Amino acid sequence: MAQLRARSSRLLTAAVWGSGALLGVLLLVQCFSEWSGDVQERMSNDLAYLPVTVLSAVLAGRVVRKPGLERRERRAWTLLMVSFLFQVVAHCVSMAQNFVPGLPTYPSLADYLYAVGLSFVVAGVLMLPVGRRTGAERVKLLIDSLIVVAGACMALWYLEIGPIVHMGGADPVVLVFSTAVPVLDLLLVFALITVLLRRAQAGAVVGLLAGSMAVKVVADSAFTIAYVQFGVFFKPGSWPYALWATAAFLALLATRRRLLQDQLTEVERPGRGRLGWLPYVAVVLAYGLLAFVAREQSLYPLGGMIFGAIALTALVIVRQMFAQQENRRLAVTDPLTGLSNRALITERLTEVTRQPVREGRHSAVLLIDLDHFKPINDAHGHEAGDAVLKAVATALRAVIRSGDTAGRLGGDEFAVVLPALPNRQVAESIAQRLVDALRTPVIFGDVLLNVEASIGVAFRDETTTDGARLLAHADTAMYAAKRSGRGQYRVYSPELDTQARDAELRAAVANNELVVHFQPVVDLSGGGNMAVEALVRWNHPTRGLLMPGAFIELAEETGAVIPMGEWVLREACRQAADWPEPVWLSVNLSARQVMQAGLVDTIRGILDETGFRADRLSLELTESVVLQPDEHTVARLSELRAMGIGLSVDDFGTGYAALSYLRALPVSVLKIDRSFVTGIDTDPEAYAVAEAVVRLAQAYKLHVVAEGIETAEQAACLVEMGCTYGQGYHFARPMPGDALTDWLAAVTPVPAAG
Repeated sequence: MAQLRARSSRLLTAAVWGSGALLGVLLLVQCFSEWSGDVQERMSNDLAYLPVTVLSAVLAGRVVRKPGLERRERRAWTLLMVSFLFQVVAHCVSMAQNFVPGLPTYPSLADYLYAVGLSFVVAGVLMLPVGRRTGAERVKLLIDSLIVVAGACMALWYLEIGPIVHMGGADPVVLVFSTAVPVLDLLLVFALITVLLRRAQAGAVVGLLAGSMAVKVVADSAFTIAYVQFGVFFKPGSWPYALWATAAFLALLATRRRLLQDQLTEVERPGRGRLGWLPYVAVVLAYGLLAFVAREQSLYPLGGMIFGAIALTALVIVRQMFAQQENRRLAVTDPLTGLSNRALITERLTEVTRQPVREGRHSAVLLIDLDHFKPINDAHGHEAGDAVLKAVATALRAVIRSGDTAGRLGGDEFAVVLPALPNRQVAESIAQRLVDALRTPVIFGDVLLNVEASIGVAFRDETTTDGARLLAHADTAMYAAKRSGRGQYRVYSPELDTQARDAELRAAVANNELVVHFQPVVDLSGGGNMAVEALVRWNHPTRGLLMPGAFIELAEETGAVIPMGEWVLREACRQAADWPEPVWLSVNLSARQVMQAGLVDTIRGILDETGFRADRLSLELTESVVLQPDEHTVARLSELRAMGIGLSVDDFGTGYAALSYLRALPVSVLKIDRSFVTGIDTDPEAYAVAEAVVRLAQAYKLHVVAEGIETAEQAACLVEMGCTYGQGYHFARPMPGDALTDWLAAVTPVPAAG
């Protein structure tokens, strides 16, 4: 099917360009040949046009029958198809008239058919779909179009219509039809200007149609003006006929292009009105013509009035242009900071993403969000917040380059668009200078307001096809900067995309990409009791084996830790079911999991599925659970404890948990963080702090597990303190389940250290 479509497209292209080449060849033959009579000239001219006009009508009919075409566009192309059909019939009638003597030569039936077909072109072009506009925008468009038409009308009246009307002795029918031709050209001008000013959809198609109409108007006007003003009559083969041929071929190309388009891919884009000068040009043209006509008049009374009218109109135009610039400035400026607003930033982003990606040319956007801005508003009022925002605007202006655009998107969020960068390091340098500049305190009355900013940097590349996506990438990088500690910048990379990585994490659970490693927890007193902590790893298909630090924080943030935690618990219990007794299994339980109402049922189901005993399982809680235990959390944990499951607090001392909170929770084990163990064998102060924590835990009747033991000396110190259990590289590193099975089979009870 694809081959057939490709072949059909090649045949269509060959037919279009072949008909155009034939038209050009016949025109050249007319230009350099001496015909024996007018009949041969007219016949050859009509024959030259027939292939192009017939093909235009056929292709327009196929466009009308295209599926998925919206109603307005289908009607527009129906009218254009009718106009092409009228041209075909007109050429055929023109040839037939050569064999019927006595028929009027001008206006002939063919001339009437041409004129009717022209009216269908105007209607069809005006009906082409455009983007939505407000009522005020439509009125402005109509006024601008009428200004241009009025200027053209003055020129055509002076050059064509007026002389035709005052032509003495002419047949009234000839006069009426000759006057109707420039009037139809005026309608074509109206349609042409309307299309250009409103920036219709499918720009290339409309551009070709507009070109066709413009060339035809020039040819019509040149033909008529030459005859009326200078008595020159052009014959087939002269340059106006070449222009008419060009107009016909441009219309054929427009039809072909629309037929080959699957949909309206070239949608309307925001712009600055590049053709907004057309109404002013029309005014200048009209007054120039008026001054030319009145050149022989004296300055009093007519000449002075004309020059005065020209001066007044020029002043009105200048005033309007300044008013438009001011309206534009107000429309794209943030009133508080004087920076660009979201509308202009969006426009600049669209311009940046519209440019092709090229080697050695870079563009970027910085998204800036102020840290701790809300407390300033709450503590000192909105006037203080406004002072901070103005100071931020001053800092932005001082740091960015002359061609960059800084704007306020809303609230305390700002953006900077950086086009035409020589390299990526320039954007990062600007981001760092902004971070440094925004650390400067803001003086508000007698108060110093301290504020910082987190900045996300995103570069234009093949993945950023629109401004919204580029800004979303900067937003992702900005939130990564906030998670990393605020007051810094981060450059976007796919790894920072939370949504994408969340989906990747969940897919890793579903695809069994996670693996469980185990690290023994030994009895420091020399008894035979032993526990094993389950530790998750991610066997990433492209990045290799990842440690928890590479993904656990993100999993907690997105909620992927819930299915991940269930998988780890199930897999660990499945493997631990075959371990010799007495070996306990310790599995981490995230804060998100504790908040789940169905936690108890989930754990009970996993134990039933794997056959692992509840009294051999211990669940490790994070300090965030211990810090603020609500009644539902306490109830769930108490129910787990009633099942025989042990509960412990992991990494105690790294956060803000207090021992007093432990009295509200049914925990039995406290795991002190490795930071308390480091240096206890060489630093008396470190030893004293660790001992205090151990003694306090014992006062609460909790077993103590020390993490991060790396030397025998550290183990000996912990035994002296009365610490019950230890875990660390001194005893064993984390290992896969099969390696742990071998280790358990070979290990003997560990004697008391020291």
